[in-house]
Amino acid sequence: MVTGAAGGLGRAVAAALHADGWSVLLTDVDPAAVAVAAAPLGGWSAALDVRDEDACAEIAATAASRGGLGLWVNNAGILVTGPSWEHDGPTRRRVLDVNALGAMNGTLAALAVMRGQGHGHVLNVVSLAGLVAAPGETVYAASKHALLAFSLGTLSDLRMAGYRRVHVSCLCPDGIWTPMLHDRLDDPGALASFTGSMLTPQRVAARAARLARRPRPVVSLPRWRGAQVRLLDALPRLAIGLTPLVRAVGRAGQRRQLRRVTSADPR
Repeated sequence: MVTGAAGGLGRAVAAALHADGWSVLLTDVDPAAVAVAAAPLGGWSAALDVRDEDACAEIAATAASRGGLGLWVNNAGILVTGPSWEHDGPTRRRVLDVNALGAMNGTLAALAVMRGQGHGHVLNVVSLAGLVAAPGETVYAASKHALLAFSLGTLSDLRMAGYRRVHVSCLCPDGIWTPMLHDRLDDPGALASFTGSMLTPQRVAARAARLARRPRPVVSLPRWRGAQVRLLDALPRLAIGLTPLVRAVGRAGQRRQLRRVTSADPR
């Protein structure tokens, strides 16, 4: 089961899992778009707003109806950029409701089935922003930090309760060239997403499929970026002092990506 699967990374993850032999239920808030995405992958799709706890439980039961629920991927997410004080209350709540509480709803709905059957795997797409406070993406990073803490804490709770074959994994990729970033090439708030390796959805999806086969608590992509941002997270004074450098590197990354997009456009 993959959330936010109508396009972008979610669609790529669903395709990679299907190619790996999974029967995949694609879900999204846009039922028409997700039906199109599901057509070449077996045609199994459903509308789902991850903010709806009851709807997540119903989807978990639907997914399990074909012989059990082996994997639930919480991919649905939204990005807002800019200083934290520029976002109003409804915007902050929407980001947290989708990115953090929505993934919590999905995780718990899946675990209700997986604990009963004695096995299963929840894979949460977190982002490098869950490992370090990304300047310009403060509210987004806060939601991803919450998801990382919830995921790891839940995994520990499962082990303490004796569930050895029920897993929770966090995938933390660098910036991904999906519609989430397509209109951010001139956005100063999105600079952090362009400071490293701009990943393709297919590369991240391939790593997600490998993680589905071999669960691990936290996986960053690429690995060196995970080590880099963890170091900065451990040294907050240094990280804040490097903000001007982050701004310069991110702006250069935006320009580089713009050149790539422009050169790839046949027009």
